Amino acid sequence: MSALNRIALVEDHARLAALVERGLSAAGIAVDVFPGMQGAWHAIAGQPYAAVVVDRGLPEGDGLDLVRRLRAAGHRTPCLMLTARDALRDRVDGLEAGADDYLPKPFAMEELVARVRALMRRPHELRDLELACHGLRVLPRASCMTHGDESITLAPAELQILICLVRAEGRTVRRATLEAAAWGVTEAVTPNALDVALHRLRRKLAAIDAAVVLVNQRGQGYALRRDDAAV
Repeated sequence: MSALNRIALVEDHARLAALVERGLSAAGIAVDVFPGMQGAWHAIAGQPYAAVVVDRGLPEGDGLDLVRRLRAAGHRTPCLMLTARDALRDRVDGLEAGADDYLPKPFAMEELVARVRALMRRPHELRDLELACHGLRVLPRASCMTHGDESITLAPAELQILICLVRAEGRTVRRATLEAAAWGVTEAVTPNALDVALHRLRRKLAAIDAAVVLVNQRGQGYALRRDDAAV
């Protein structure tokens, strides 16, 4: 559950990776960047991603090899291939290897965002791009949450934490799971980063008079539950 609004980007070109990460983040989609196939394989095999975007031209070889490996291991995560190759044969090869979509370079960021969103809709648990919990609405595309007529903007980490908590439907979510949702597996997280983000979320929930409360289950994790005092 930790990565249901997060994609894995396998791209060795640092500048392009940064541009893609920035463009997707602006659309409310968190990104873990991997410069090579081996690191990406371990991460994708270890947790569910909403989608994987893979460059075909990687230092270790053809990015299609990663897709083939994932499919052979039974991973059905939607995969989008980025490539400078635009020949029909290359696109056919990609689809036959198990890729779900194919986007030639150069591409418009708007098109990449649209295609990634389309892939994220495919799994059953991702069919809704808007989430709700006891009157609280979370809008990933707008990076905000609303309650009644009130609305407030969410920072990227706050958005991913809230998405994770809402999708848990009142169940307790482990601290490590929330950290992975907020900052992924490729960033070093300071010990109190989650506490700060949760503190800000509590203040923002109060600011819009949300009828939910963040509950700390000591030693277990956190849950988002109905605030009976607000009813």
